[in-house]
Amino acid sequence: MPKNKSILDGVSSNLPSLNQAVEMQKKAANVGFDWPSIEGVIAKIYEEIEEVKTEAVITNNHDRLHDEIGDLLFACTNLARHLNVNAEEALRSGNSKFYRRFIRLEQSVIEQGLEIKNCSLIELDKIWNEIKHLPEK
Repeated sequence: MPKNKSILDGVSSNLPSLNQAVEMQKKAANVGFDWPSIEGVIAKIYEEIEEVKTEAVITNNHDRLHDEIGDLLFACTNLARHLNVNAEEALRSGNSKFYRRFIRLEQSVIEQGLEIKNCSLIELDKIWNEIKHLPEK
């Protein structure tokens, strides 16, 4: 049986996952399968978050949770595409920002004479929020 040609054919499976998602979304958008505005994309993200929350409370549900997290990431990538933000670069930037802030958090904990493993999440979150409002070094 011959395989039908898909609009998505040609999107390389060797691309990083975020880039692959964007390429598939662009191809689908070219034939009209796309949200007309970001409101629809944002609503879809909230829908996917609700699905993740539903699956997260079920025991031994890793496969379904894995699928729903994938759907959420795909929807977030779609938002980035709609806003002309490179999802790969945005995530890399977010990773770098987290790294810099976490280093500052560790330094702050040490300066207070504490060990990070002995701090509560409430204490660490308080320091984190203070760091977020400091100018970047």
